[in-house]
This record gives sequence, structure tokens and C-alpha cells, in this order.
Amino acid sequence: MPSLPGHEKSAPPRNALEKVLRRFARTSYLLVVLLLYLLAATALGVALAPALALVQVVFTWAARLQPVPGWLAKGLALGLGWFVFGLALLAVVALYNKVLPTRVRPFKGGYYTLDAVPWFLHNGLFYLVRFTFMPFVTLTPFGIWFLKAMGMKIGRDAFINTEYISDPSLITIGDHAVVGGSVRIFAHYGGGGNLVIAPVVIGHRATLGLACCVMGDVVVGDDATVLPESVVLPGSRIGAGETWGGVPARPIPREEMEAIKRLLRGE
Repeated sequence: MPSLPGHEKSAPPRNALEKVLRRFARTSYLLVVLLLYLLAATALGVALAPALALVQVVFTWAARLQPVPGWLAKGLALGLGWFVFGLALLAVVALYNKVLPTRVRPFKGGYYTLDAVPWFLHNGLFYLVRFTFMPFVTLTPFGIWFLKAMGMKIGRDAFINTEYISDPSLITIGDHAVVGGSVRIFAHYGGGGNLVIAPVVIGHRATLGLACCVMGDVVVGDDATVLPESVVLPGSRIGAGETWGGVPARPIPREEMEAIKRLLRGE
């Protein structure tokens, strides 16, 4: 990966706008948050519209029924309306991500910079789905479509069983890769006053075990394995066919893995 810009703790402002942004960092941050709330409200409102239309039609019809059938009809309308809303939200958020300035690039520098704004917007939009409807479409074609629409590169027959994802546009999943349940993948990390945004690449046929954590600037090679509950730190390069595990994750030699397997089998 090419070297990241801004190796110093905070690079000089590039223009007058960024100078103002840094001079009034907290106020600028608040304004961006309020803008994101406004975008989220419009996305939710647009996605709710077809669900509300469905509910209104069914409620009007159910008013002419006897109480018990009417209650069942209204309950069914509300339940179906939730899924209509969720599927509409996938499309609306994907559209917002496409037309808004959400093109995230590798970056290292201050949090209160113009470079951080696309990252902030991209994740804010993604989280709107992640924390509402994403659990209902994980492991479905709808979930794969949404991740691709948000910029994630997903290979053929990849198996993704988690919604705990951030920065999807900077994540690449190879062919036949397996991402286990509750795995956390995010292409950023922070420390020392810096925000670092760096891609994550998961190779072909690689396996990420249950609930492991893969941080920014990580490459997992083809046919490699990350054991469950492991934490892969930034900058890690897992070679093809290697097995890593632990907190922090480290290479585990084949002989050690065989010994662990024998121990688990009680041999």
C-alpha cells in the first residue's frame, strides 16, 4: 500500500475553509453532525413513505372487518411495513452514498480536517442501515447487494455472516472467502492525535473466525485463517496459508496448531 499522507500529527491547513474548520473544530463538528442527522432524517422519511402507504391502505380496508380479523390484518400490515421500510432504506442509503461526497481515500492526519468529512458521511449513512435493518439481510442477496452498492468489493461465492462492518468502500473480500458471525472489520483506527484510514484486503478462500476483529491497514492472504476472537492489529500482513490467533493476533506454526487440535480431542 502506498504511504499515507500527513505523517505529522496534524498537517498544515490546505486552504481557508480547512483553517476555519480547525479554528472552530468543536463548532464545525457539531454542524457536520447536525447535517448528518438531517440527511438521516430525509433518508428515513423517504424509506418510510412506501411502508406508510401500505399500512394506510390496509388499515382503511381492515376498518370494515370484524375486530379479530381487523386486528390480524393491521398486525400483518405493520409487520410487512417494517420489511418494506427496510428494503427501501437499503436503496435510499445506497443512492445517497453515490451522489454525496463520500469517496473515502487512505488518510492519516487530524480528525477535524476536510479529508475526514467523506469518511464521516460514508460511515454515518452506512450505520443508519447497520443499526436498523442490516441484521435482517445479512446472509441474503439483499445484504450482499447493499454492501457492494456501498463500495465493498466482494468476490464470487464469498460468505459474509456479520453486520459489524465500517468503511465498506475500503474493504475487499476475495473469492470463496468466509467471514464468520460477529466478525468486526473496519478500515480505520486512531491514536496519537491521528485518524488513520487504510484499506483492508481479505484474500481468496481466507477464513475469519467467529467474532474476530480486523482493523485498518490489514492484508489477509489467500487461504489464510484468523482464529475466533482474535484481534488483528493495524499493519498486519498475514501470509498465504498462514494461521493467526490471539490478542493481539500472531502467527501460529502448523505444529502448534496440530498440538492444540490433539489437546481439544483429548489425545
